[in-house]
Parts: sequence; structure tokens; C-alpha cells
Amino acid sequence: MKRANTLACPASLKAVLSARDAASALAQGLREWSDADELPVADGGEGTLDVLHPALGAEWREVEVHDAFGRARIARWLRHGDDAFVEAAQAIPLDPARLDPIAASSRGLGELIRAVGRPSHLHIGLGGTANVDAGAGLLEVVDELPAPTRVACDVDVPLADAVNLFAAQKGATVEQLPLLAERLAPLARYADLPGAGAAGGLGAALASLGAELVPGADLVLDLLGFDPASYELVVTGEGTVDATTRRGKAPGEVARRCTEAGVRCVVFGGRIVEAVPGVETVPLSGDPARARQDLVELGLRLGGLGAAD
Repeated sequence: MKRANTLACPASLKAVLSARDAASALAQGLREWSDADELPVADGGEGTLDVLHPALGAEWREVEVHDAFGRARIARWLRHGDDAFVEAAQAIPLDPARLDPIAASSRGLGELIRAVGRPSHLHIGLGGTANVDAGAGLLEVVDELPAPTRVACDVDVPLADAVNLFAAQKGATVEQLPLLAERLAPLARYADLPGAGAAGGLGAALASLGAELVPGADLVLDLLGFDPASYELVVTGEGTVDATTRRGKAPGEVARRCTEAGVRCVVFGGRIVEAVPGVETVPLSGDPARARQDLVELGLRLGGLGAAD
């Protein structure tokens, strides 16, 4: 009997599993009953360079920068021919051990951009950062982009949503929200630009320097050559599935493309706040320590094989 063709293409489960590790675990379960391919995905946020690296055949580079709180760290970026690919989360990542959006600065991303020199084209991934400074720190370091720049935004939200939707996730209290909202005022002319609110308002800051903002998931999936047409089942997901999953996150875009192609898609989440319309949305156990085993078991269950031993 011919085995089904399936595809494991999750995004990362932040601070739990990389997209690559999540894809490996899913595929382990799927391969018990199908021919499973692995295609870890991203949307401009954390882990974007990791999934692009093998697809592009690019070269890793490293540079010392400062994180959102001024601590030295090594940030990696990709050189592909004459182009440079950088990821904001490499420089100023969201650190669960220190959530302080009042103090967090985007200056480290500016340092990273300056370090790439003068590429032919610059590609910047936005998402998964600690800051809500509307790029003020970045703009202290960079007053001109080094090349034509395309910015992959992990969400399509306007500038105000940098505070309205995401500041609390970065540690903001209700009392701090008005102060953070005031920081958006200098970039008010970009208020309604899709993606302007990505990464604490960094989308708007980069647009003010002439960058083009694009949906990150679209860009990454195109670079990866994602095409669901040859599969009977595509499995994607992330740590938390909520309203933002279909506002630019990679699993939401995978699900949309599968629906258009008439291919069955299952979206998993370590936590489900809001299901993705039109596709199967399934929760994992919610226990980070079980995440890998949860994904192996999900792959098995989708073939009707029950739980793993």
C-alpha cells in the first residue's frame, strides 16, 4: 500500500524547542505511517535565520553587540552573495528572565545593522524582541540604511498595537502603557502602516529610514520554496496559538496556503487561546518538558497509531 506524503513544518516553540527540533520530533511520529519531509518555518521573528541558512546556502557571520539592556552578546547574521540577512531577535531578544520594556532599547539592532557593512541588499527579520521603544535606540545608531532594505515583519499590525497588543507580553504593567504609547508619537505618520507595530515599533522606525515592510511569513515561505500541493497532510504550529497566529505568523500563513491548495492542515499549539479558522487546531499538553514527546505522539495520532511508548 502506498504511504501518504506528509510535511512537518512548525515554527519554533519559543524558549522550548527550535523550529528545526520541533520538525524533527513531528517527523519522527509521522514516519511511523507516512513518508514525512521536514521544513521548519519562521516569519521574521526568533529562528528566522536558522531556517533560512540551509535553504539559501548562506554563510554565518558573528558580531558582538549589546542586548536590550546593554549587556554584551554575540549576534549571528547571514551573508548570501552580496546580500545580508539579519534578525532583530539575535541582537535584542525577549528574555523571560528580564521583562522590562521601559528600560529595553533597540540600540543593539542598530549595532548589528552597522556591522554588516555595505551589502547590495539588506533583509531584516522583526519579531521576538524585548523593546517597546518605537526604534528610538536603533535611530540613535543608524540614521541611514546601508542598502536597499526589505523588512520581514512577524505580524501585520499597525504601530499602536506595539503597545495595545504586545507590551504586556514584554512585561508592561497597566500603569506603564500610557508612557510606552507616548514613545510612538514621533513616528505617528506610520501609524496605519501594516507591520509598523512589529518588534516594539521597529517596523515604523525602519520605514522612516526608507525600508520596505513585507509580511515575514510570506517572504520566508517563498524563500524556503514551500508548496503544499504534493502532500496529503501538512502539520504546523507554535508555542501559543492565538489571534496573532493569523495576523502574520508562519503557522497561520502555512494554514492559509494549505486551504487554498485544498490540502489538509493541522495546527498545534502548546497553548490554544484562539483556534485558526478553517483548519484543525489541536493542543499539546502545555508542559514544556514534554514538548518533544508531545510532538512525536501527535505525529503518531494523526496516523491513527495512538500515543508513543
